Amino acid sequence: MRVELDERRFRFRAPLRTAYGELRERAVLELRLIEGDVAGVGEAAPLEPYDGVSIEAVRAALERCRPLLEDATPHDREELVDSCWLEAGLPQAVAAVDLALWDLEAQRTGVPLAALLGAAPGADVPLSATIAAIDRAGAAAEAAAATEAGLRCLKLKVGVGDDAGRLAAVRATVGQDVALRIDANGAWSVREAVAAIAALAPVRLELVEEPVHGLDALRAVREQVGVPVVMDETAALPGAPGSGAADGVCLKLAACGGITGLLAAAQAARAIGSFVYVGSTYDGPVGIAAGRAAAAALQPTPPCGLTTLGLFADGGAEPRSAPRP
Repeated sequence: MRVELDERRFRFRAPLRTAYGELRERAVLELRLIEGDVAGVGEAAPLEPYDGVSIEAVRAALERCRPLLEDATPHDREELVDSCWLEAGLPQAVAAVDLALWDLEAQRTGVPLAALLGAAPGADVPLSATIAAIDRAGAAAEAAAATEAGLRCLKLKVGVGDDAGRLAAVRATVGQDVALRIDANGAWSVREAVAAIAALAPVRLELVEEPVHGLDALRAVREQVGVPVVMDETAALPGAPGSGAADGVCLKLAACGGITGLLAAAQAARAIGSFVYVGSTYDGPVGIAAGRAAAAALQPTPPCGLTTLGLFADGGAEPRSAPRP
């Protein structure tokens, strides 16, 4: 196979504040695997402030995989992904390979990716919107626009300022029938998380993502609050999705090593009674399309966080070679 690797950058419409820092730009690597006149495209989406992995490290990992990819055929997908795990050692790099191989199969066979993954025809993926504004008026305006567009689940970052005021303003704007979830990105200690969730509970929270980092800490929070607790960053730890430390698991392609790893993690989580849904670390259009395909195969799920292309200034204009959901 011929291998091509390119970097793409996306500028956020407005700076995005999170508990791990402010984001103004997003860079991803697009991997193309070409066999004859058919190309499969994958995406590596490390986010260093979030996962501690630099784009330079992922580029180097993919370059180490290049000889394996050039000597392989697409029919060796599972074996090739396993070999790249050993060579690259980074799930973000393996994700690019896995996505590209799945997309190559979809392009070669003419079967949509979601169908290849076992999704029922016409499977509907419920979606949530991320509210990026950190002021009350801005958050309310974004929430109104999202619900007018038909979205019935909204997520707000917390641990970044006037959490209670923003949530109250959003709830007053959208009414009681829209689900509100919060994401702390592990900003709190167990004690802080329990207190904060209790203080925010009056707005009727659907769930709280990653209030703390770590399995033991998540268990401790879960035991003390009445709001469902979801692991996010912690889900990247070995065995975490199937640990039962949280009520639910937010799964992301980059952290799971691609579609294959994500579906395996979902199976492990569901086997012990946890619910799962698919999220995004502000992936590019290739990653979002693949995430939607994986989410379609996992239905039913709670709303999935796969509308984040709208946070980019150009909407993450989709390349022609992006995977078809």
